[in-house]
Amino acid sequence: MSTSQRLNELYQRLLDAYGPLGWWPGESPFEVMVGAVLTQNTNWANVVKAIANLKRAGVLSLPALGALERPRLAQLIRPAGYYNLKAGRLANLLAMVNERYEGDLEWFFAQSTGEMRRSLLAVKGVGPETADSICLYAAGKPVFVIDAYTFRILGRHGLADQDMGYFELQELFMDALPADAAMFNQFHAMLVNLGKDRCKKTNPVCQGCPAEGW
Repeated sequence: MSTSQRLNELYQRLLDAYGPLGWWPGESPFEVMVGAVLTQNTNWANVVKAIANLKRAGVLSLPALGALERPRLAQLIRPAGYYNLKAGRLANLLAMVNERYEGDLEWFFAQSTGEMRRSLLAVKGVGPETADSICLYAAGKPVFVIDAYTFRILGRHGLADQDMGYFELQELFMDALPADAAMFNQFHAMLVNLGKDRCKKTNPVCQGCPAEGW
């Protein structure tokens, strides 16, 4: 069976198990972009608390967040953990949009996938997973997001090895699947759920798993 056939089979198995997930939760592309930075090294429940703080303070917009003093921003996003570090990363990201795109998010999101990724990866503190999450979930670009769950699941089923890097595994998905942002969105979300629910780092729950025997 080809890699394309295997990945399509996994997609269908997971879809049958989870159904449409509608990920990433966010009321606007900007909120999704902020969430992509805040979710680094923490769980989503903590990100929700941090974003709620920003909303209550009335600063969840590019102009307001960009004008916020760093200590105040760090205080508001404290529930997300590493708050001083993440405040700096958010400030770097907002500065890039303000300086290179004159604060125009429509312009920023409308550029080509390659240009957008290059701009994001040039921001200190924004790595491939965060950049691709913004491209896919905020801008709707057909970029497959790779994370630790993806490596773990594919590694256990013989499609990834420990020497594989981020871009190599991403290329495997993007070469094997149609360039469909909606499909990439759903597939990644389902892999995250599978990793959390069953394909855990220790004590995986294999019996009855949607990927059992895949």
